[in-house]
Amino acid sequence: MAKAASPGADLGKKGMASRIWCVLDSNGEPVTLDMDKAAVMHRAGIHARDLRILDPLLSYPSTILGRERAIVLNLEHIKAIITAEEVLLRNPTNEHVIPIVEELRRRLPLQTLENGAEGLALLERTDSKKSGRKSSVQSDPERGEVTPFEFRALEVALEAICSFLDARTTELETSAYPALDELTSKISSRNLDRVRKLKSGMTRLISRVQKVRDELEQLLDDDDDMAELFLTRKAGSSTLTPALLSNFPASPVLGSKLSAVSRTKSLASTHGSDDDVEEVEMLLECYFMQVDGTLNKLNTLREYIDDTEDYINIQLDNHRNQLIQLELVLNAATLAMALYSLVAGIFGMNIPYPWNDDHAYLFKWVVVAGCMLCVGLFSIVMAYARHKGLVGT
Repeated sequence: MAKAASPGADLGKKGMASRIWCVLDSNGEPVTLDMDKAAVMHRAGIHARDLRILDPLLSYPSTILGRERAIVLNLEHIKAIITAEEVLLRNPTNEHVIPIVEELRRRLPLQTLENGAEGLALLERTDSKKSGRKSSVQSDPERGEVTPFEFRALEVALEAICSFLDARTTELETSAYPALDELTSKISSRNLDRVRKLKSGMTRLISRVQKVRDELEQLLDDDDDMAELFLTRKAGSSTLTPALLSNFPASPVLGSKLSAVSRTKSLASTHGSDDDVEEVEMLLECYFMQVDGTLNKLNTLREYIDDTEDYINIQLDNHRNQLIQLELVLNAATLAMALYSLVAGIFGMNIPYPWNDDHAYLFKWVVVAGCMLCVGLFSIVMAYARHKGLVGT
């Protein structure tokens, strides 16, 4: 059901989901396999409904699900199944997925401890957790605890998606702020269309970031869901893996410590402890804050766009008011000229009247009186408009 995929293998017919998966073991060694759904479900121990979440042909929101033997991860372009021993990553040839594969190769293998003293410190830290005692080594940030495999893989995925969304936000900010400033200085169809496209992209990006944030917040609000992510605890495997223990030098003291830890681990509950939930909570909270910061930057950009739109509307309203005032002035002037045209039309009729004869000297008085009457009428209309506040002073 699963076979290695050749470099030139077809990734699937058009309109069909790719069956290519990249499998990385605990040493970070990637293997590309061509697996159908049944092979993936058998290998990861998940149901078909969980596998549908990772189907690229189906639209599902960002999801982090803890199952009995695996973590189903669907975050944007990151579609993966994390078990206690390996990571199955879908569509490894995607340009956004390739850097994630490289990061998993680098960070999945456990770092070799330098000497047996550090190994004893790690064992003491484990014992202090079980007995509830405080340990100076446990609080020392320079000595890192052995993080379970599934948490290392989950951290890489969360870090990748947070960095991806933050990079998209930075690109949007770089394009949006100059475009908005240019629009405020010059309102044109080109600038308006440019801002419209940027606002549309910002709305889609806010929706994507909000989905990731909501999923992390939902996990943080439920301790049972966070406990389901601790696959190593549920599988009953030891925190100190054989690969790590092989790096410790032979020592009678170390051997007795290992025996004590093994006995303690065999009696541990499969549901995890409060320390386990706290570890998952700290991991999720870190990236929740990062996603929340990205969302805050997008909300700030949206507020800036809304403020710019309000400023543009105020400018347009001001121009509209100026046009209305100009129209009022022109209407008043038209009314005055219409009255003057009426007088000219009356005296210009070719009707023989006796008073037309020998009264040529009256022509200039009629013209002057008509002009004064028109100017007076225009002044009265404008004074009335200013009195009512229809035009500016």
